[in-house]
Amino acid sequence: MKPFIHENFLLQNETAVHLFHDHAKKLPIIDYHCHLNPQEVAEDHKFRSITELWLGGDHYKWRALRTNGIPEKFITGDASDWDKFQKWAETMPYCMRNPLYHWTHLELKTCFGIDKVLNPQTAKEIYDECNEKLASPEFSARNLMLHYNVEAVCTTDDPVDSLEYHKQVRESGFKVKVLPTWRPDMAMAVENPAAYREYIDKLAKVSGVSINCFDDIVKALLVRHKYFEQMGCRLSDHGMEEFYADDFTQKELDEIFSKVYGGTNLTDIEIRKFKSAMLIEFGKMDADTGWTQQFHYGVIRNQNTKMFNLIGKDTGFDSMSQVMTAKAMNRYLDRLNSMDKLTKTIIYNLNPSDFEMVGTTIGNFQDGSVPGKIQLGAGWWFLDQKNGMEQQMQVLSMLGLLSRFVGMLTDSRSFVSYARHEYFRRILCNLIGTDVEKGEIPASEMPRIEQMIEDISYYNAKNFFKF
Repeated sequence: MKPFIHENFLLQNETAVHLFHDHAKKLPIIDYHCHLNPQEVAEDHKFRSITELWLGGDHYKWRALRTNGIPEKFITGDASDWDKFQKWAETMPYCMRNPLYHWTHLELKTCFGIDKVLNPQTAKEIYDECNEKLASPEFSARNLMLHYNVEAVCTTDDPVDSLEYHKQVRESGFKVKVLPTWRPDMAMAVENPAAYREYIDKLAKVSGVSINCFDDIVKALLVRHKYFEQMGCRLSDHGMEEFYADDFTQKELDEIFSKVYGGTNLTDIEIRKFKSAMLIEFGKMDADTGWTQQFHYGVIRNQNTKMFNLIGKDTGFDSMSQVMTAKAMNRYLDRLNSMDKLTKTIIYNLNPSDFEMVGTTIGNFQDGSVPGKIQLGAGWWFLDQKNGMEQQMQVLSMLGLLSRFVGMLTDSRSFVSYARHEYFRRILCNLIGTDVEKGEIPASEMPRIEQMIEDISYYNAKNFFKF
């Protein structure tokens, strides 16, 4: 009997097998959006156990554990590494058809060479084998990146971050590029006046700009934007519930800033005006430096107040949002385009009902200057699984050019999540291979098909971002 994760896993026909093994599999990984801790790369972190590597910070797994009735003690609590791993192994048989089942076993296979299915009976054997390997230098953070043939990663960093660890990695001569990504969400997070004032004071300190009005915020951010550029940054990223494109005046912006900096809560209209203005300024900065701007939208975060108060933010209590943002998205892009300040753009929707809307929106602003200048982003968060990936590629195929897609990313904090690139490539090859086998793509065009697979897997990102 073949192991569960075998060489032709997810490849359902001969053409798919050929495309994956002869074209997709061999290519390096460009992980242009992730949440890796750059300090762990700089210090070549050694993992104490598979529990730290796998379960620490992984809210996908935390949600599954809670759903399986596992107490929080074994998730984010003070249980031992073995006890936490054992609970994950107990949960694994209940994860069939959840993407975690595929990811878990793909990571066991690609990282540790383990073919066994994880369950309560195999848990101790797998735990011990993984930990034995993690104790060796070959399984440090840097060596895991090399093991997965990673060429470049882009972390997610606030404008006030020092980027000291990115500098340390670069100066060490490590062959994998570890580049920062500009994530200025806090600069427009005016919902909480006290937290916003604290952030503005940090921004003023690190930029050397005294901030007394809206334009001063922009000046301070420009100083930091230039610093990020010098440190190799080539992308920005924005996490938002929706797009903002309200009208505003300079007078209104200054009044709004004075109000929120002074500790007064803003109205919804004031919040939208401020965010709309900030997004325009961010877009202009990115256009002037030739960066790619990314928008991850459609999430409502930290919805469980009780658990937020107990264990804090970003711990697995987030949902897809339902927002009518099509007009604002188009208006925002149109404003930048009218100023000749619309740079390369990737839009990631979290709610799958928005795939077609975004797919039609990106076509409004392609201008012939760059292939695929405006992109429908890869399946993100709740959608970075087989069905979501296929949905995203089907929509892009129908409403755009799949051949110009810049491909997959991990959006992860884990050094073994690079297996998701293989997962994506297998799904891509099976999708295209099936079309060929059904006669919907001519087999006579095989050289072009092969190049398409290689482009989506690697070369499109390489040419688009120009790292």
